[in-house]
Amino acid sequence: MKISSLIFYGLLGLPLAMAALPVYVQIPNYYTAQLGLPLASTGLVLFFARMFDTVQDPFIGQIIDKLGCSNRIWIFVSAALLCLTFAGLWLPPAFARNSNTSLLIWLGVMLSLAYTAHSMLNIAYLAWGSSLESQGTSNSDQQAASYHQLLGASAWREAFGMLGVIVASIIPSWIILQDKSSTETQLVQYAMGFAALVLAAVVALLFGAVKPLQRGAHAIIALRILLKNPRFVALLRIYFFNSLSVAIPASLILFFINDRIQTPEKTALFLSSYFIAGACGLPLWIKLAKRIGAQRSWQLGMLIAVLSFVSASMLGAGDANAFLLVCIASGFALGADLALPPVLLTVLVDDKQNMGAYFGLWSLVGKFTLALAGLSLSLLALLSYQANQVNQASGLMALTFTYAVLPCAFKLIALFLLRHFSKSTPS
Repeated sequence: MKISSLIFYGLLGLPLAMAALPVYVQIPNYYTAQLGLPLASTGLVLFFARMFDTVQDPFIGQIIDKLGCSNRIWIFVSAALLCLTFAGLWLPPAFARNSNTSLLIWLGVMLSLAYTAHSMLNIAYLAWGSSLESQGTSNSDQQAASYHQLLGASAWREAFGMLGVIVASIIPSWIILQDKSSTETQLVQYAMGFAALVLAAVVALLFGAVKPLQRGAHAIIALRILLKNPRFVALLRIYFFNSLSVAIPASLILFFINDRIQTPEKTALFLSSYFIAGACGLPLWIKLAKRIGAQRSWQLGMLIAVLSFVSASMLGAGDANAFLLVCIASGFALGADLALPPVLLTVLVDDKQNMGAYFGLWSLVGKFTLALAGLSLSLLALLSYQANQVNQASGLMALTFTYAVLPCAFKLIALFLLRHFSKSTPS
């Protein structure tokens, strides 16, 4: 497969990532610290919006299997909806800012629509990537060649994704720190730039990327059939605990920087170093997976993540340099979390006709962990933590436990399950 085709495929990972992880990181802080919403009620809105998103993903995956992952109307409609809702999240209109209730309703509606659009586009995108099987190879080489090709597609997708989160981590953080009189104009420009990136990436995917293999017509598979695959269920279980270990600190990192490390002016540095480390580490994880397999490589990534968050739990006010090292180490481990699990899933599933359904359930699990992570804000409120209050010993202890210690426990559970995951994959 030509490298240009893989690049054109991977480009859509950039705007999709801009609308995913950074939004989960930045929107809660933006609506509470900047727009003045209460922490507890914002956490509940995040939870219910993410639960709505979780429930719909398997059905979206089934529709994609029916229509085909390269259906142009589906891709253009979902891309347009994503652009509109992305702008709506950052630019709530004046009538929505009249009261906390109105703003909470606006946040809930925009999040739900943004999640729907992202799922429509992302599940089709993942199913497209899983269909990039090797052609023209001998039977003896087919399995290894397909595996390496899947790794290549995943590498370009996640590399552009890392670039997307770097851009989306730096720009909004910089805008929010500027004079408030110019914030709205800059956010408008940011939303317009995002829409231009989405359009360019969609055009590249549809007209420049290698086409997915066409599948014959088939009936929509029942979700219960997917859950009868014990190895798929075992991998879902691992993915659940690992995703939860990533989602919780992603939801709380801005609060940790502001109130525990107490260096909000370095937010862009911390976030960008985290994602740059992930981008730099990504080719190393792919290379390692080709040598020792995706499963063993992912285990190593989990160990690095645990060590980094244990270190974070020991930090306090002024430990900016130490926290920067934590961001770099955990970002490096993030590359394994992003690139390797979809490869394991694709290799595990023999039923390529229904990859959209499988990725729909896969996405459901990831979204469910994000919904649970949204409740961490409400949990902190119950534990007497208040944002922007640095002289609250018990609240800061609760923040440290929830941000650093709890994710380590979930990551260790995922590591234990992965070590016992009995599925041979080519290396």
